[in-house]
Amino acid sequence: MIIALFGQPHSGKTTLAQQLEFEELYDFHIDGDHLRTMFKNTNYSREGRINNLNRASDIATYLHHTGNDVILSLVYPYKEARDYLNSLVSDVKWVYLHYTGERGREQFHVKDFELDLLEENVLSLNTSELSIEECVEKIQDYVNNKRSRMS
Repeated sequence: MIIALFGQPHSGKTTLAQQLEFEELYDFHIDGDHLRTMFKNTNYSREGRINNLNRASDIATYLHHTGNDVILSLVYPYKEARDYLNSLVSDVKWVYLHYTGERGREQFHVKDFELDLLEENVLSLNTSELSIEECVEKIQDYVNNKRSRMS
């Protein structure tokens, strides 16, 4: 299984992925900031972002096909990039994180973020209104419900 936590910068993707690590919900964590550092990708254009996201999707797919559960914490602002991962793996659980107010990284927000929750099976969590524990519980319920429907 692949769990993809996505949303604007500072929405809680990495924080929740780290908390889910303690819950032992996955084997590997791929973080967008770490991936960019490792591959020295500083191209924040649409093309540069999609290349970075597709690289993360390819790595996650490989790990998934070797029997591992993977969590991704990346912005994934473009439907094209989300569709790419969905074309590789049918077992992706998408969790969209958003918040209200300011958290200090709004200058890094993707202005052309594409989001149509009606087209995708997505759990949407407002991290301004929910605690870390509440978010983790909702993600676990979402994943477990998806697993039981697949059985």
